Amino acid sequence: MQTLNDNIDKEVNRNKVIIQTSVVGIVTNVILASVKAVIGLMANSIAVVLDAVNNLSDALSSIITIVGNKLSRKLPNEKHPLGYGRIEYLTAMVIASIVIYAGITSCVESVKKIIHPEEADYSTVSLVIIAIAVVVKVILGRYVKAQGERVDSGSLIASGSDALFDAILSLSVLASALVFIFTGLSLEAYVGVLISIFIIKAGFEMLKDTVSDLLGRQNDNELAKQIKALIRSEEGIHGAYDLVINDYGPEKKLASIHVELPDTMTVADLDSLTRKLEKKVYRETGVILTAIGVYSYNTKDDEAAQIRDTISDKITSHDWALQMHGFYVNIEAKEMRFDVVIKFGANAQEALQTIQGEIQEMFPGYHIQITPDIYLE
Repeated sequence: MQTLNDNIDKEVNRNKVIIQTSVVGIVTNVILASVKAVIGLMANSIAVVLDAVNNLSDALSSIITIVGNKLSRKLPNEKHPLGYGRIEYLTAMVIASIVIYAGITSCVESVKKIIHPEEADYSTVSLVIIAIAVVVKVILGRYVKAQGERVDSGSLIASGSDALFDAILSLSVLASALVFIFTGLSLEAYVGVLISIFIIKAGFEMLKDTVSDLLGRQNDNELAKQIKALIRSEEGIHGAYDLVINDYGPEKKLASIHVELPDTMTVADLDSLTRKLEKKVYRETGVILTAIGVYSYNTKDDEAAQIRDTISDKITSHDWALQMHGFYVNIEAKEMRFDVVIKFGANAQEALQTIQGEIQEMFPGYHIQITPDIYLE
């Protein structure tokens, strides 16, 4: 079981891992960039020089990751009461933009070399160093990505993936050098274009993932199941629905949910139950329940249960209706209300009109209130 102190310790450890991993990345990439730049200039190799520039951009990415992590840890204030956690997503966007810029610049320089070719001159030492750099990049990439996944850092994951791409690109530089030595065929500039395309593609993929985080993704399926299971395990709760998890940065998730409760509960019972649920969910998952809405379900007669089952069967007979919940009927007042989860892609307005018409025909004289829901699990 998690406690508040456990979550604080986890956050402190996460920040420590991000900073240490980023420092390792900076030192490694600066060394690689310096060595490759010297080799590239001595061998008159555009591909090696561009590879060095790419390593330098990786070092800059790691510096931005550290800065972003520091800024994201600022305490909440009046302007930003939920904190600054999403700054990490913004730094991941900056890193992606740097990668794209490096790719475009590399492509321009490579095309210039295709138009005005220059012969390279490789030495055995330079080839050995490039080969070592490939191995170092593979190790660095795997390490950084693994650390990023362990602490849920989008910036580290992006940097690690980029480093693995770099290893492949450095390998292509080495291959082109060997082809030139043994055949006299110069693929330098063409390999440079290939490197550029891979860099640009990687940058756009990183950007796309980060934008998705900022726009809001679908709920994490396993986390959603865990939260619902925790809530349903409490005595008296008939169901848990409409879970929405808002992400305000890694390790900072706020959520709201509806629970279905018997219509015999008092406000005092409800207050006690919701506080208990908030504590339980935070302790087990680290997610803060900011709102718990309530659906009541009929407990006083069998006729209400029969009406609910009849309506549920009718609604779910449509392939675009995924679920009905929050059902309540007042037979004396001839009123009923419920929510319907409609599949993405279906016309919600037409679906609601269809359901309204069908239920009204089945239960004439009833006032029917239907609320459409978005399926988020």
